[in-house]
Amino acid sequence: MAEGSGKGKLYLCATPIGNLDDITLRVLDTLKGVDLIAAEDTRHSIKLLNHFQIKTPMTSYHEFNKFDKARYLVSQLQQGVNIALVTDAGTPGISDPGEELVKQCYEAGVEVTSLPGPAACVTALTLSGLATRRFCFEAFLPTDKKERQQILESLKDETRTMILYEAPHHLVRTLKELADVLGAERKLTICRELTKKYEEAYRTTFTDAIGRYSSQEPKGECVLVIEGKSFSQIREAQQKTWEELSLEEHMEFYLRKGIDRKEAMKLVAKDRGITKREVYQRLI
Repeated sequence: MAEGSGKGKLYLCATPIGNLDDITLRVLDTLKGVDLIAAEDTRHSIKLLNHFQIKTPMTSYHEFNKFDKARYLVSQLQQGVNIALVTDAGTPGISDPGEELVKQCYEAGVEVTSLPGPAACVTALTLSGLATRRFCFEAFLPTDKKERQQILESLKDETRTMILYEAPHHLVRTLKELADVLGAERKLTICRELTKKYEEAYRTTFTDAIGRYSSQEPKGECVLVIEGKSFSQIREAQQKTWEELSLEEHMEFYLRKGIDRKEAMKLVAKDRGITKREVYQRLI
C-alpha cells in the first residue's frame, strides 16, 4: 500500500464481468490489503468478496452520490486511508462514476493506480471479428432525445469500429435507430453474456438483428461492435455531393477560399475522380 507521503492511494480494481476466475491475483491482494473498498453496489460486490473470503469494509460510491461521496473519499485518502474502487463488473472509470473520483484525486494530489483486468468493451471488440486497430467507444447512448440524435449523427461517417452498450429491453429500439443512420446492411457483432456459460457473439447486419430480436427477446447486457464506414464509401458520398454542383460552381468554391486557379483545378479533379486535363477542357 502507499508509503512515504502520508496520504493514501486509490486503487482502481477491475473485477470479473461474468466469470469469477477472471479476477487477477493482484486485485485479490489489493482488495484484502486496503483499508476500504468503494463499491458501485455493495449488495453486488459483497458476493464477490464473500466468494474470495475478503473481509475489508465497504462503502457505496455510485452515480447518484458521485460528487459528494468523492469529496469524502478524497478527504479519507488525504488522511492516509488506502481505498480500492470497484464497479459492478469490469474496469472502474469505464462508463461509470469512477472517473469523477479519479479526477478529484488528481486535483487533490492523491496518487492513483489502475490494476488491469476485465473490460466488456475490449473483450467484445476482440471477439467480434471486426477491425480492431482503430475503434471508438460510445458506451450507452444518451437518454435525452436531442443529445442522442447528435451522437447518432456523429457516428454516421465514423471510419473506426464502434462499440456501444445496451440493455436487452432497449436493444431493438437502438438497433432500429442505428440502422436508420448507419444503413440497414451495416455489419455488426452483438455480444451477450460475455465470459459466462451462454456467451454469444452474433455476427450479423442490422436488418437481420432487428428481425431476430423482434421475435426472440434477448437476455443479458449487450455490447454492439459495429463496422466503421470505409474510406471508399466516404469518397463515393463526397463525390456524389460534388457532382450536384456544376464544374464552375465547384471551381468557385475553392477560388473563394483564396486558392489559385491551377491548384483549384487539381482539387476539383481529385474531388470528382477525373483528371486535371478533363477539368481544364470542360471549363474552356
